[in-house]
Amino acid sequence: MSFRIGTSALALAVGLIGAAPVMAQSTAQDQVSASEVDSGDGEGEQIIVTGRAQKLYRVEQTSAGKLPTEPLLSSQNIAVITQELIQDQGARDAQDIYRNISGVSFFSYAGVTARGFRQEEIFFDGLRGDPYAGFAVPQLFNLERVEFLKGPAGMLYGPGAPGGLFNYVTKKPDASAFKAELRGIVGNADRYGGSGEVNAPLGSGFTARGGLFYEDRGLFRFNASSRTLIADGGLAFDPGPVKIILQATQYDQELDANRLRGVPTDNAGNFLASRRWNHNEPSDFLNLNSTVFQGRIEAEPLAGLKIDATLRYNDATEVQQYHEPRGLFDSNRDGIVDATTREFRDQRRDEESWSMGANAVYGFAISQTVSNRVLLGFDHYTGKEVFAGRSLRGRTAPATGLPGPLSLLNPVYGQSNPATYNLGPFSVTSTDSRRTGFYVLDELTVGPLILVGGIRRDSFRDNANGIVFEDEKTTYRAGAVYRITDEISLFGQYATSFEPQDPSAQNPLAGGPFAPTAGDIIEGGIKTALMGGRIQSSLSAYRIRRENLLQADSRGDFGNDGVDDFTTFGEVTSKGIEFDLAADITPNWVLTVAYAYNNTRVTGDNGGGGITNRVGNRFANAPQHQLGFWTRYQIPSLGLAAAFGGDYVAEQLSLSGQRVQPYMIFDASLIYETGPIRAMLRVDNLFDKTYAVSGFIDRTGHFPGEPRSVFLEIGYRF
Repeated sequence: MSFRIGTSALALAVGLIGAAPVMAQSTAQDQVSASEVDSGDGEGEQIIVTGRAQKLYRVEQTSAGKLPTEPLLSSQNIAVITQELIQDQGARDAQDIYRNISGVSFFSYAGVTARGFRQEEIFFDGLRGDPYAGFAVPQLFNLERVEFLKGPAGMLYGPGAPGGLFNYVTKKPDASAFKAELRGIVGNADRYGGSGEVNAPLGSGFTARGGLFYEDRGLFRFNASSRTLIADGGLAFDPGPVKIILQATQYDQELDANRLRGVPTDNAGNFLASRRWNHNEPSDFLNLNSTVFQGRIEAEPLAGLKIDATLRYNDATEVQQYHEPRGLFDSNRDGIVDATTREFRDQRRDEESWSMGANAVYGFAISQTVSNRVLLGFDHYTGKEVFAGRSLRGRTAPATGLPGPLSLLNPVYGQSNPATYNLGPFSVTSTDSRRTGFYVLDELTVGPLILVGGIRRDSFRDNANGIVFEDEKTTYRAGAVYRITDEISLFGQYATSFEPQDPSAQNPLAGGPFAPTAGDIIEGGIKTALMGGRIQSSLSAYRIRRENLLQADSRGDFGNDGVDDFTTFGEVTSKGIEFDLAADITPNWVLTVAYAYNNTRVTGDNGGGGITNRVGNRFANAPQHQLGFWTRYQIPSLGLAAAFGGDYVAEQLSLSGQRVQPYMIFDASLIYETGPIRAMLRVDNLFDKTYAVSGFIDRTGHFPGEPRSVFLEIGYRF
């Protein structure tokens, strides 16, 4: 498994069925689930064996649907990446875990392609407000798990893309026991770092948790490196029946020679430069500083009634100076493109947001075979972003006070000094956003049949440099589960979503304001957990339709006001099939296999084109096929486990229509665990394959996958 941006389908059964590879240390509890049951005839005991595929890296309930539900009883597809899986893979940031979610692949930075649609928004603990402003990639140190709710989620979360939604669940104080752990890591490319965490019940209902993470590593692109510091703490007070949780987190990240674009390619997808090529100077940087405070109240005032409310504040600043590739050219006129002009960009993003949300869940039995649960909730978000930027474009030849060109084949850094550039004043834009939603969801269980229905009403307002747009929208969800047996269930759902047009596109001179895009999904399938969970599978088919897409008006400047017009006539349809399997080949050997097929096409437009991310009739970075496998064998007597995985991603197209070649990469790890000590030796991109994970525009190229890398991580638990 490649840890940076490599695989997108390893251990994929974790997604829909919550399974993943086994841990190295074997105990009797791992192999026996309950079980000593008196047979009543005096002839001995009955042992019920639970499969490792069911036990390991599997959550008993998912929360992204806001009604805690067992995966087998849910009408939704929710992928869950647990803390154990994050640690077992040595994952550090969000790009490291995309491979674990079928139907999700890398697009750029923290953005993904989800079931054919580009998706970038991230929720934390069910609320809007991403502390990673702009182009920083979320880190995983302070996360308990990552949940990805597949398909439109408008009824539960409000505005969002129809392909799915990430919800990052943060670590919180745990009153059950004292826990502490120290970890250190060393690797190639001058990689080193460490972390420490402690969780301590303090008595009288108080529990405290604290964590500190630091890592310094050289990135494989020329001049690029990363330094990340996260300080995280929490205090919980649980006298019962009310629980109060206070949290504070500080994020500091310094990325040298960033922001990183891709490496230029030809139309066949072959790199025109080394995969290590970097358009940035050594003095370029991207620095993030972000502070988060969060408070949460949980209560159970009555039997069957649970209430929670969360308030979150986020203040983030991202500052960056970088050289953007602006145009490829032939520097010596030999017919071969061998250099690029560059543009220097000096940017600052300040984001401040408040998020709040509350939920009440009431469950009750109507009869022995009929029960009901009702969810009532609301959420509110206000955010302000101030962007200040200035830029200066260079030429094909060095010139005083301008950014110089850079060779693709023999780049020489240090000849362009931003301190000498003739930069003008900053251009400042300010955007204020507000989102408010109220929703109700009902779940009725009648014997083996579960019926779910919900409705939500949203209001939203955007103010971009004085251009104001506000509107309201209603979204719906309906689902059903039929449990054929305790091990097999059929499921189906219909859900809708919407997403406001970009505030910058609401200019009345261009035909604005424009109504939001609209999306819906029809999905159905079968889930199993056979032989006590030793064989788990999920098969689903879906159709997602996205309408009201903003695109260029074929009539041009229809209003004769000097600004070309837009129109919101457009439709895109995504169809797909996902199959996941996790199986115990033996008590010590686990295999997971996953396959995803997706076909996303333009199914309606006005002839004017211009639909975002459209490449002809296809869409950028939307592979039609993904296949991943992960197998792990452990030797309990030695405390050892060996793992091997592979990931295949089919051909893609870049935003400029250039081919992104298919790739297959392999990874391996060796884990030793005994008592409180755990050590992992990890090799990513085992055969050092050169490949691209996704494509951008032709002047910036494709994002290269990481070369072979090795690291050793050692941890000690107290």
